[in-house]
Amino acid sequence: MNDRKNYIRSGLILFLIIAITFLLFVYQDEIQELAHLGYGGIFVLSILANATLILPLPGVILTSAMGAIFNPLWVAVAAGLGAAIGEITGYLAGYSGQVVVEHRDWYERLTEWMKRYGDMTVLFMAMVPNPLFDMAGMAAGMLKLPLHRFLIWCSLGKIIKMLFFAYSGSKIYNIFQSIEIY
Repeated sequence: MNDRKNYIRSGLILFLIIAITFLLFVYQDEIQELAHLGYGGIFVLSILANATLILPLPGVILTSAMGAIFNPLWVAVAAGLGAAIGEITGYLAGYSGQVVVEHRDWYERLTEWMKRYGDMTVLFMAMVPNPLFDMAGMAAGMLKLPLHRFLIWCSLGKIIKMLFFAYSGSKIYNIFQSIEIY
């Protein structure tokens, strides 16, 4: 009976994640309008952009653009914290046991790294711009890394990554502002 409840719960979580991913992908243009709400909009948009699995939304592009408009430090903090919260979808997919890629060599290696260096693996994978972070979140969930630890290390890594993008956007904007066109 308990197994049946776990299967139902796992199926519902997987369905919810797929539905969120589909809706975010379909409505990505409308969702980007949240950026007009300032740091709060950046935070919400970053949650939504990172809540997708497999179909990435351009969260770092928004971070770069908003770094040119707002204070890059606070853009990075808002975007990084939002990104970490959005990554809970991958964590929950792994926690529910609905990981589809379990038998891939690279996933096996990632899982081994997660077993040996859990927190540091999450930190490193969150810092490096890559589309595979969902897999790290899934591995963390599957291995039952405590959610609070996942969120702490993921937040730190995402903020560091977003600092690079926010300040890059600010610098690029300043370069274009300094060019005089006659």
